[in-house]
Amino acid sequence: MNLILQSALKTLGKSQILLDHISNEQLCDASVSPYYSSIGCHIRHILDFYDCIFNVEDGKVDLTARSRNKAVECDCGCAQDYLNHIIDRLKAVTFNIDDTVMVTDDLGMGKTEIPYTFGALLAQANSHTIHHYAIINYIFDSLGIVIHDSEFGYNPTTPKQVSAE
Repeated sequence: MNLILQSALKTLGKSQILLDHISNEQLCDASVSPYYSSIGCHIRHILDFYDCIFNVEDGKVDLTARSRNKAVECDCGCAQDYLNHIIDRLKAVTFNIDDTVMVTDDLGMGKTEIPYTFGALLAQANSHTIHHYAIINYIFDSLGIVIHDSEFGYNPTTPKQVSAE
């Protein structure tokens, strides 16, 4: 299996750990300022991004055409089902990661098409996931939720803090 796919699967595996250790109430708690978004909103958003990658039509992927299934935001079981669906699709990838795909996205100035390779798109999805995990970490902290994973929400290139002992 390709290294990019392995990385994506490893990163998404952290969602399973998260979903195994929180309640539905914690998943949908949107009380944390300043954005008042829930852990579930971020999980749904991450999975929607991946879902878009699998909706290739005529060599095009539209990252703005997300399913936005609200049930994923409030039900850990529903979120786990969606996660497993995405993981299964990643494990069964048939496209060549070096193939070019036209990606539609909105970068803040309206929709635009950008040529990518599938590999670049999957790498972006992985980085995007880590970015949202960092936001989820802030929500965890505010809600007093502890997940014992020192890498959760940290980009692999982030320098590790060295403690003086």
